[in-house]
Amino acid sequence: MNALTLFELNSLVRQTLELSISEEYWVCAEISELRVNRHCYMELVQKDTHENGIIAKARAQVWANRWSLIKTMFESITQQTLAPGMQVLVKTEITFHEIYGYSLNITDIDPTYTLGDMAKRRMEIMRQLEEEGIRDMNKELQLPRLLQRIAIISSASAAGYDDFCNQLKNNPEGLAFNIQLFQATMQGNEVTPSIIASLNAIAEHLDDWDAVIIIRGGGATSDLSGFDTLELAENIAQFPLPIITGIGHERDDTIIDLIAHTRVKTPTAAAEFLIRHQKEELSLLENINTRISNSISNLLLSESTHLKLLASKIPALFSMTKNREEVRIDKLASMLGYNSFRCIDTKKNAITMLNKQMALYVLDFLNNKKIKIESIENKLKNSNPERLLKLGFSIARVNGKVIKNIEEVKEGDNIETTLASGTIKSTVTWKRT
Repeated sequence: MNALTLFELNSLVRQTLELSISEEYWVCAEISELRVNRHCYMELVQKDTHENGIIAKARAQVWANRWSLIKTMFESITQQTLAPGMQVLVKTEITFHEIYGYSLNITDIDPTYTLGDMAKRRMEIMRQLEEEGIRDMNKELQLPRLLQRIAIISSASAAGYDDFCNQLKNNPEGLAFNIQLFQATMQGNEVTPSIIASLNAIAEHLDDWDAVIIIRGGGATSDLSGFDTLELAENIAQFPLPIITGIGHERDDTIIDLIAHTRVKTPTAAAEFLIRHQKEELSLLENINTRISNSISNLLLSESTHLKLLASKIPALFSMTKNREEVRIDKLASMLGYNSFRCIDTKKNAITMLNKQMALYVLDFLNNKKIKIESIENKLKNSNPERLLKLGFSIARVNGKVIKNIEEVKEGDNIETTLASGTIKSTVTWKRT
């Protein structure tokens, strides 16, 4: 019996493959593992389209002299970094090594195939959200008139989070906001589960918040893949509070940008959105307060004038009625004589009763007017600026004048800021529009 050594057998396999398969082949596969150590080493798999189980697997490598070129070209076209989970179309040479066995040597990659797959997956997610009837649910929520209590989902160490907080804290309007950070991972495989965990924590105390903001600073476009998952999209679409996204990429839209209530470009833009919204509401309240005060003043003046006019007519009305009835009684007395005094007494009693009824009518009329005036005064008290201060607003003055525009302030001015709990005096060292 002629036995072969293992090396001889493997050499025979290698020689057979090299002789029978000398061409390069374009292969569609999914990257399941990837690591770079000068050379790039991958594991490629194919999954069953129905059961999602692996039906084929192969090791692959891109040697260093090709890796730099392939990596640069792929990222410039797709704006993504090659990573596990991606579908790729690669040009390969089939190789066999006596020690390492069968593998694929990758010599080229087609980035348009991956772009198409990414777009296809995003379209599939949007289509599924549409079929579930939840795609626009968050967009349809009413944005609260007062956006003061803000739940923030971000990473505490992210520069974007610091930019957001500084912009909100140093707003030139002096508007007050109550914010709380719900920590989350903003890149990598943990994006989806960590953001969902933060949403669940916020949902446990919904009444404490007016809106949710998801913010992340700039970075590699490839880091955005975690925001393009169906699970995260379903959670955001169905969340019961308006969600504002400021993911930090001018050019790219993620799935959650498309389904959130409001999308802005950057964390700073998210802070500016809140400030602008509150400024508009404050201006509206000030206008309403002015209109109410003017209307009440005019109404009080009109009612006061009317009451004075009525009061001036009451004595003359009583006098005219009394004189008219006395003349009538005297005429009746002269016509009827002594025997008619009984009838005359009845008339006098009727006159007395009439006078009492008129007096009661006038008193009732005056009481109604008094109640109406008190109601108007209560409305005026409710619109008092002190009440607005207790809602979290503040009033800034310079030289005793309320500041409504940043142009009214210059460096070196002394500013007096009135809060519900007291007054703060400060000096303007700089300003920014």
